[in-house]
Amino acid sequence: MTTPTEATDRSAHEQPEFGVLYAEIQQFYAHQMQLFDSFLAESWAGTFTEEAVFDVPTLPHPVRGRAGLVACVRHNEEAARRTGERLRHWLGMLDVQPRPDGTVHTRAYELVYLTPPGGEPTVHRVCVMEDTLVRRRGHWRTAHRVVSRDDLR
Repeated sequence: MTTPTEATDRSAHEQPEFGVLYAEIQQFYAHQMQLFDSFLAESWAGTFTEEAVFDVPTLPHPVRGRAGLVACVRHNEEAARRTGERLRHWLGMLDVQPRPDGTVHTRAYELVYLTPPGGEPTVHRVCVMEDTLVRRRGHWRTAHRVVSRDDLR
């Protein structure tokens, strides 16, 4: 029989490992989204695996590989120059599920804010983002991303 002290000790021992993983994933996304919103195309694409799949409803087909990811960011940057609008991506309600094979499945709500020149920011899109993350050379990388929009369901 497990005593309350043993259960508490085991719980305290197990939680930091998951807590560290969760903090790593949160930091990964904070960095990744800021690269994306800053149009740092190559750096952002570098947070994905070489063979990554990026499946978002704003594109007609899933993008495969880093060159395609860089092209997406360049397209967004050009659109922002034309309109003067600024997009910011905010992730929340992050669910992190480690898998036996070492990958991590994540699911998060993604709010996309749009700020027109001189205007007030508004929620532009409400999305769900699901990723498969892998650790490569000691760093987390997105291997597969699927984003769905609430208004298109």
